[in-house]
Amino acid sequence: MKLLHQVPRNALVWIIIAQFTLVAPHAGRVPTWILLLYLFAALWRIQVYRGQWSFPGRWVKAVMMLSGFAGIYFSYSSLIGLEPTVALLLTAFALKLIETVARKDVYVLIFLAYFVCITEFLFTQDLLIVGYSLLNVIVITTALVALHQPGEHQFNRRTIRLAGVMVLQAVPLMLVLFFLFPRIGPLWTVPVKSHAAKTGISDFMKPGDIANLSQSADVAFRVQFEGEIPDKSQLYWRGLVFSKLEEGAWTNLGYFDIPAKQRRTVIVDTIGDPLRYSIIMEPTQQNWLFGLRHAVPDRPGILVAPDFRLYSLVVIEDDFRYSVESWPEAPLETKLSSWRREVELRLPAGDNPRTRELANAMRLEAGSDREFVDAALERFNVEPFVYTLKPPLLPDSNPMDAFLFDTLRGFCEHYAYAFVVMMRAAGVPARVVAGYQGGEINPVNRTVVVHQFDAHAWAEVWLPGEGWVRVDPTASVAPERIEMGLEDAVAEEGTFLAESPLSPLRYRSIRWLNQLRLRYDALTYRWQSWVVGFDGKVQFDLLRDVFGEVSAGRFAAALIGAWALVLIPVALSLLRKRDTRPRRPLDREYLRVCDRLEAAGYPRRAGESAAHYATRISQACPAWAAPLEQITALYNTCSYEGLSSGETSEVAKSFYRAARGFRPRRCDSDIATAGPEFDS
Repeated sequence: MKLLHQVPRNALVWIIIAQFTLVAPHAGRVPTWILLLYLFAALWRIQVYRGQWSFPGRWVKAVMMLSGFAGIYFSYSSLIGLEPTVALLLTAFALKLIETVARKDVYVLIFLAYFVCITEFLFTQDLLIVGYSLLNVIVITTALVALHQPGEHQFNRRTIRLAGVMVLQAVPLMLVLFFLFPRIGPLWTVPVKSHAAKTGISDFMKPGDIANLSQSADVAFRVQFEGEIPDKSQLYWRGLVFSKLEEGAWTNLGYFDIPAKQRRTVIVDTIGDPLRYSIIMEPTQQNWLFGLRHAVPDRPGILVAPDFRLYSLVVIEDDFRYSVESWPEAPLETKLSSWRREVELRLPAGDNPRTRELANAMRLEAGSDREFVDAALERFNVEPFVYTLKPPLLPDSNPMDAFLFDTLRGFCEHYAYAFVVMMRAAGVPARVVAGYQGGEINPVNRTVVVHQFDAHAWAEVWLPGEGWVRVDPTASVAPERIEMGLEDAVAEEGTFLAESPLSPLRYRSIRWLNQLRLRYDALTYRWQSWVVGFDGKVQFDLLRDVFGEVSAGRFAAALIGAWALVLIPVALSLLRKRDTRPRRPLDREYLRVCDRLEAAGYPRRAGESAAHYATRISQACPAWAAPLEQITALYNTCSYEGLSSGETSEVAKSFYRAARGFRPRRCDSDIATAGPEFDS
């Protein structure tokens, strides 16, 4: 094979490095055998380069390809979907390395590498991932640069400098495209992530579900208020409203479960000024959104359900920002329809007989529904109930009887479940609400950070003249959970983030570490607000503020002008004449001597030889004559008598010692009178 078509060793090393850096972010979501395949492919290609193994034949490549398809199918039970599609791309990326023979194969591999780098953004657009992906781009570009250095057969770390400069040169153009290029809708659809990848509250609730979620330190969403932040005990972020109890699990009403006449949201009389805030949600692969009581969104595509919860018409697959106005004190549905009343009183026949009997007895003793609610809360407060993340398992039949009379230990969903069953059994309409409660206030930027461990369940009861009223039985058992947070509520049992020992949230007592965490979270919020949230509407508003009326002519002129400002300097720098010949270490050392003489006031003239330069300087400053003659003689000997190739020769060593030891000071003589002019 001709040298022009061979793959340089330096390029091969950088390609293998790029493969491992590209697969690293996917390590947690792909099967282990794909990671082992990368090790196997790298080993095979290295052995081929060493001449120990040969390239795979046609049948071997066919078996590898079919095995890759089969492995992905058995790992994901399908070849359709985002995860199996990305896994298939990663598998092809690894196998392509084994059959890489010539430069043309490497071009395919490198272009595929750029595409693999982009796939990470299909799963997350976190700031750290963006920085890591930028490093990956530099590594891939380094492999591309090394591919165009056919004579470089040693691993060269200096290649990455040129690649870094190329990437930095592209940054201004990237900024122009980001701010000015029109936001065009996708030309194709990306397969939706599987439900196995979702995070957050599920669309059904059984005892233990939210307790498991509370072991996660992941961020659910971030909130920024206009004005003062309400007290933590008032931050109840409604997400789902569970009105159906079937087979021991609470679920929300589907669209077709609601009669057509009941699907319209009831008009609410608002009182006072609203709370205004914006929320940036993490991807959930679900439709529901979160907001405080009686939330009214200002973004198209977000609707309010008849039970006053927010939902999006599209699945939340990326960071999602929306603004909301809420009236927490507004009465909701003061007049209850017969259909709604029947739904919110429904219980499975025959379930939890002891709970029903207790509820009916307490209701007979109470003078009103409000007094019955207070009596139930007092029972939770007086009886020896325990708030814990590790409650005992409840039986499938009559679980609330076992909880209220036997175990007395549970998490928020246990208390909300039992409370609503008691209310319904006594004829008081009630339902379970799932969402988040509280949140951490970041003092750096005054945002409320709501984590998954803030997941919470509470109840809503309907009272005459008041409508739907929030009742949180957990507050009667563990008021510190509502006022302080989960960490304080379970401090004695030590179960807070027990399954995440490396989470920075476990070490908030270490001041410097906590400050670093909060500052990074504030930076993440800015990233989500300014970059990830820079959609077509934000772009249009920005351009309108800058240019006034946004017309096609002004937009085209701004785009072309910005491109010109960016590309013209780059083009001029590329067209400028450069000395591309590499200098020998010997020449570089001699030029340093010339630089010192120039700094002392004796510059070297264009085309002047080393000997003539030394003679002229010696006449001007006799004190420098001896060292300059020695340096010049040694330099000429190494340059013109064949000794320059041997940098370790005694003559070369003597030259380096003399050159590095020469430190001239300015003489009293003037270079202008120091002999005849040199004629080039």
